[in-house]
Amino acid sequence: MNAPESFRKDQQFAADTHAVVNVARELGDYNLYLEDMALQEAVRREGAAGAQDDLAAFGRLAGAADYRALGVLANRFAPELETHDRFGNRIDLVTFHPAYHALMKTSIEHGLHSSPWTDPGPGAHVARAARSYLHAQVEAGHGCPITMTFAAVPSLRATPALARIWEPRITARVYDPRNVPDTEKQGLTIGMAMTEKQGGSDVRANSTRAHPVAAEGPGEAYELVGHKYFVSAPMCDAFMVLAQAPRGLTCFLLPRWRPDGSKNPLQLLRLKRKMGNVSNASSETELRGALAWMVGEEGRGVRTIIEMVAMTRFDCMVGSAAGQRAALSQALHHCSIRSAFGRVLNQQPLMRNVLADLALESEAALALTMRVARALDNRADRHEDLLVRLCTAVGKYWICKRTPNHAYEAMECIGGSGVMEDGPFPRLFRESPVNAIWEGSGNVQCLDVLRAMEKTPEVVDAFFGEVAKARGACAALDQWVGALRKELDDRADIEYRARDVVDRMALALQAALLLQHAPTEVADAFCASRLTAGGHRNYGTLPRGVDCAAIIERATPRA
Repeated sequence: MNAPESFRKDQQFAADTHAVVNVARELGDYNLYLEDMALQEAVRREGAAGAQDDLAAFGRLAGAADYRALGVLANRFAPELETHDRFGNRIDLVTFHPAYHALMKTSIEHGLHSSPWTDPGPGAHVARAARSYLHAQVEAGHGCPITMTFAAVPSLRATPALARIWEPRITARVYDPRNVPDTEKQGLTIGMAMTEKQGGSDVRANSTRAHPVAAEGPGEAYELVGHKYFVSAPMCDAFMVLAQAPRGLTCFLLPRWRPDGSKNPLQLLRLKRKMGNVSNASSETELRGALAWMVGEEGRGVRTIIEMVAMTRFDCMVGSAAGQRAALSQALHHCSIRSAFGRVLNQQPLMRNVLADLALESEAALALTMRVARALDNRADRHEDLLVRLCTAVGKYWICKRTPNHAYEAMECIGGSGVMEDGPFPRLFRESPVNAIWEGSGNVQCLDVLRAMEKTPEVVDAFFGEVAKARGACAALDQWVGALRKELDDRADIEYRARDVVDRMALALQAALLLQHAPTEVADAFCASRLTAGGHRNYGTLPRGVDCAAIIERATPRA
């Protein structure tokens, strides 16, 4: 029986329940570099002005919506381990989604793994850090093998005979993911295998043994037997490994294949099931007589690998600063579109307070990171070298430690939709603690700061010399620095107080840099919110008088 016409009309309108209005939209194509005023200014002042055009081109590539989607895919489809082929042969093969390989290819072809070594000169580290900062906003996990490959070069140079063989292919801008011997490749990647379950950060507790094959000493062959609890990026072509040689803990270079083309017995037991950093494979590994070559002096493994660790820690700063920028960009974009209670979110006083505070944190993290990059470019200068020794640990501790709460607060700006897995924030949030823990957790960084001050007291003078460049610009900073001097002069229970001391050092550095280089509204707001008696609490507690609108305008990307 046919329904009457009036009934059909009623049903038609009843089915039309809503229109999609007052919602944000995807942050589409935009130039990650040209829409980041703080980064452009940092690149110029820290010595890499000549890289502006290249960075603008790279920012356009990395900011394309289709390209940024690769980061989503690389984490949605995690790497998978195949220990054996279908015939029972041991292969220890990790397979990745094509998006991961595309990201790796871009990083290597643009020299993120090598450019300061192949093209040294003024601003080389600054330009490379800027490119890494941009690319990490697309996807962080693939940065692990890129960082380790980059960082391995200074340690490998401790044994020139090995460096001559390996460095040209490590630094080549050729990405070759094939599972074949390194002798068949033009470009190689390097991983790291230091951690063992009984020691963690205490690598001197490592139990992996190194047995000489014939002659002993740097550049000679050894067979390694032991268990490594964290081997990052197990499909790299070779690994820097710490093992106990006859005369103590020593560094070795261990390839995945032996010179005769047979598989080296570095056997993958399982891939780690990490809450973040999903695109990057991390594994537990057995070394069953794996062939390796000694790097550096026997018994001086920590000293040999420390330069590699310093570089990976610097990249943790870069990655966490990039995570802050990525989260901030999403929050600013959303709040420039979405309305509530009759006004666009970024026009509402309390939301302005939150957004401006997040922007301050992001710009301060970038300023400190890029200042350390300039110090890396100028290590022949004693002051700059001392800053690298001290401030890498200070920055790694502080910036990485601040990032998880920054990611959460930015996610809260989105509201309930921010928690949904079809948006960017769950991945940003899961990634946010990684850099704080890897390459030495917060306590390790603080203890390294104390060791640097104890071993090389000049680093303290270099630190205060650096913050003194802003003396007189802000009474709050001058008072802060004076109180910090007293804290450092008091050596009683200094280890117990180490986190408090390093917190204060990081804030002093950031404030001094912003006072010298950032717009007045940024520097003044940072000092007023971080250096006053109450200190910084939750984001969104900026004091009265802050020009939130100007800070937000400066940081908001236009897409």
